[in-house]
Amino acid sequence: MRVAHRSKIRFQIIYPAEMAHLPQRCHKTTDNLPFGKMATITVPENVSAFLLDIEGTTTPITFVKDVLFPYIKEHLEDYLSAHWEEDECKQDIHLLKKQAEEDLKQNRAGPVHAVDQTVHTDEEKAIREVVDNVLWQMAADRKTTALKQLQGHMWRAAYAAGKIKGEVYQDVVPAIRRWRRHGLKVYIYSSGSIEAQKLLFGFSTEGDLLELFDGHFDTNIGAKVESKSYERIAERIGCSPEDIMFLTDVTREAKAAEDAGLNVVVVVRPGNMELTEEERNHYRTSTSFSQLELAGRA
Repeated sequence: MRVAHRSKIRFQIIYPAEMAHLPQRCHKTTDNLPFGKMATITVPENVSAFLLDIEGTTTPITFVKDVLFPYIKEHLEDYLSAHWEEDECKQDIHLLKKQAEEDLKQNRAGPVHAVDQTVHTDEEKAIREVVDNVLWQMAADRKTTALKQLQGHMWRAAYAAGKIKGEVYQDVVPAIRRWRRHGLKVYIYSSGSIEAQKLLFGFSTEGDLLELFDGHFDTNIGAKVESKSYERIAERIGCSPEDIMFLTDVTREAKAAEDAGLNVVVVVRPGNMELTEEERNHYRTSTSFSQLELAGRA
């Protein structure tokens, strides 16, 4: 079922040079509102749950691209060398090998060698092959479960050691607390593994935020650009799709959720992919979680 669109609000964000590094405090204008006044988006009264994307929605893209991903690239070989004989690492390599075999069947371009981990393979050579495969997948911005699982395990060690702290926009935590006070549930759906999600929010600059969420979903439930994934999430949550509001910065994900019957808001943050005029006219857009007002819930 496709939900009819409600009135849409368009936003233009102006970034003074001195505030370019502070996305959560940027000034906003709208077509119909005076400068500085924040427009609101009404959350339908029937909505009982929020489903949130992470990258570009709750968390700056720069954190992922400038902190998390570089950490993997810089420490991958050392991590594999240190954990190569451990069961968890072996399971990670097994998944990567299966993914490489699937890629070969699908004629996807990739490293010239396959990922392998056997007693017949020189360890250093095998590690080099894994590194090449992982870096190739990251360069292609792939979202495979195999890649995300290994990354999640590496980030776990970094978070626990205090080398990384998760970042969230300043408007996120107050908004979620307000939603929860009104009895709404809040879930996360990200291409990053559930473990990686929990690490980001559990070791954040705002402290441990895991109590704010009722559940987490990753690509094990399906790709974020497929409508069936959102239908499965609604079933897992135990409510109708039209009772869920999904917030994301990616319009392909927004379309998939919309096709499944969810309410959708596209989040516009600094550094996110710029929307086309057609997309701005089609989707409700928001620059801050604080703009979402709960209908019939004072």
